[in-house]
Amino acid sequence: MAKDMIPTDDTRDAQDLTAPISLGHWGAFRAHVKGGRLERAVPLGGADPQMVGAWPELVHSPLRIARPHVRRGWLENGPGPTPDRGRDEMVPVDWDTALDLAAREIARVQRDHGPTAILGGSYGWSSAGRLHHARSQVRRFLAAAGGFTDQVTNYSWGAAAVILPHVLGNTDAVAFASTSWESIAEHSDAVVAFGGLNPKNWRVTSGGAVDHPLPGLVAQAQARGCRFTVISPLAQDVPPGLEAALIQPRPGSDTAIMLALAHEAWVSGRADRDFLNRYTTGADRLVAYLSGATDGVPKTLSWAAEQADVPLSALEDLWQTIRTGRVMLTAAWSLQRAQHGEQSFWALIALAAMLGQVGLPGGGFSFGYGSMGSVGANARRGFVPTFPGLPNKGMSIPCAAFADALLHPGQPLDFNGRRITLPDLKLVYWAGGNPFHHAQDLTKVESAWACAETVIVHEPWWTPTARRADIVFPATTAAERNDIGGTSRDPNVVFMAQLVPPQGEARNDRDIFADLAERLGCRAAFDEGLDEEGWLRRMWALSQARGADQGLEVPDYDSFRAQGVWQVPPPETPEVMLDTFRADPDAAPLKTPSGRIELFSETIAGFDLADQPGHPVFHAPAEWLGAARPGEFHLVTNQPETQLHSQLWQTSSGMKGAPAPLRIHPGDAAAQGLEDGARVTLYNRRGKCLATLRLDPGVRPGVLVMPTGAWFDPDPRTGTERNGNPNVLTSDRRTSKLGQACAALSALVRIAPAPTED
Repeated sequence: MAKDMIPTDDTRDAQDLTAPISLGHWGAFRAHVKGGRLERAVPLGGADPQMVGAWPELVHSPLRIARPHVRRGWLENGPGPTPDRGRDEMVPVDWDTALDLAAREIARVQRDHGPTAILGGSYGWSSAGRLHHARSQVRRFLAAAGGFTDQVTNYSWGAAAVILPHVLGNTDAVAFASTSWESIAEHSDAVVAFGGLNPKNWRVTSGGAVDHPLPGLVAQAQARGCRFTVISPLAQDVPPGLEAALIQPRPGSDTAIMLALAHEAWVSGRADRDFLNRYTTGADRLVAYLSGATDGVPKTLSWAAEQADVPLSALEDLWQTIRTGRVMLTAAWSLQRAQHGEQSFWALIALAAMLGQVGLPGGGFSFGYGSMGSVGANARRGFVPTFPGLPNKGMSIPCAAFADALLHPGQPLDFNGRRITLPDLKLVYWAGGNPFHHAQDLTKVESAWACAETVIVHEPWWTPTARRADIVFPATTAAERNDIGGTSRDPNVVFMAQLVPPQGEARNDRDIFADLAERLGCRAAFDEGLDEEGWLRRMWALSQARGADQGLEVPDYDSFRAQGVWQVPPPETPEVMLDTFRADPDAAPLKTPSGRIELFSETIAGFDLADQPGHPVFHAPAEWLGAARPGEFHLVTNQPETQLHSQLWQTSSGMKGAPAPLRIHPGDAAAQGLEDGARVTLYNRRGKCLATLRLDPGVRPGVLVMPTGAWFDPDPRTGTERNGNPNVLTSDRRTSKLGQACAALSALVRIAPAPTED
């Protein structure tokens, strides 16, 4: 795609067509640079102007780390567990000193304790660029240096990452595959969205997107006559202008609704038995549970209405909506971020199997339409290159279990049918991501952090993680390096040209690791003698080879770099998930033991876990409104409006300057004697944080809604988190012993007026 073909908004000026293009997770932009400074970022393709416009503030922030630093206590006393991280003075040092200290410490831990004593911490949202992708870089470096303890699964869909391979054979249905919204707009008679379709989540895409087509595609579906039902305690999860039926259940009850609808399909004769017989296994075991034969409780609509605390008539109307016609069922990623979260995705698949439309245009199921931008966009996959990894001689633990490993080394942990032993971690190496955002029960995380002997961090800014490091390396932002960006969900690949020089003494993550690898004698294994340009050319050559295999003309590297964006030709037909399997399940079996959709899994049943009978099942969470005491509310934590996780918090787009907003139903606020705009304290036995009250009649009574993303800042006197980080309240309880994923959405809290400030 030539530069002048890139869509932009009506605010562009004549210079926009010549300004370089770059990319962030919140969209593409044209960069206006003057005198070595990024002055303006103009959004392209419908990207959010507030988020994109924050780029200059990010790059030139007063919170940038100007040079390497070492914590004074570590510098003077050497490595060891300490509660002083975050309280001690950070001493600036030169690069050689910092690199020498870090290399010696990595070598010491490898020599004395082995590779599993090093935790390679990171998260995938650090950069839209694929070469300078911190998670890929830190893993390759630590593998080259002798091995490490890696983190598997994730916080976004960690429970799904474990359950879906048992049910569908892989994680494609959540990682990148989904039926296209073009297919829905043309064929669906009804869309049922468990967890909603909140448009704020469409503003961001992992890897970044040039196009933002979902609002228009949803509108097209409605215009054709498709009926929408949104099932969420938050009315905000219905996009503006969408005429959707809204059902507001107790958080944590969606699985009960899905199972009851599946039961209704069976007992009414609507179930597609031919589909069940040909494409699934274990339907009889599931039906025995649905009918109550196994536990004496038929999973009727009235049973589900009681669990969800919604009118029976609402579920009866929902059944009538999906009883006929082509139906697309979808669930947001948030549903599986709760206790027993694995069951929600499994139950949705079971309901879709009962209706028998899996693999048909506009029918079946998909995940994440309401969770991230570009899910369901029409794009040909495989042309965004990736930075390759190396074999790891260490081990892996679930990402949500890293605090347990620091606090309880040597203890067993049940995970996906195996019993692993938690490693004895001595060194934490974190590059990309913010554990003091993603993790739950941050008081526990802070205690765990103190157990490490050394913490090394790469960061552009003085974030909560950087302030709690022993050695801090100042890293560049995406605007200060060349890269290739994009996502498999968007039909564009972007050459992200370096816009400004590195700020202060910042260096690219890749270059920091190369210098460390040189000191450790593993540089050849790490970078294979390639610099930034060499790696970008090698990575793009793989995209060219893929194009040749598919008969597509992919521009050469120099042409791609010059034009800035290459638009990947669209697939010949809109994607329909599992259509190949539907067409011939014998020729294209799933990678499950049976080759079919597993409504009952002998493998999971064989794990002999008390809460996993081998088929989808409803268990009430330990913390939910169904068991709340007087004065307790269910806390729903979601993504902020104009931030990405904790990114952008320190800019005008973010929440800096006041405690994060807390939305509450006006009736609940009145009962507590609280008014709009009040400064309040949320608390439970795990912690307490400040918040700014916002009245919202669209919130279900008994529910509080608070965005994540505030930078962790506990008051050293009282322990109260001052910026409004709700993860001091969420429990580190996991989804189950199967998935060991975070269950942040199963949390009860209380609310009170905040104490008067001193």
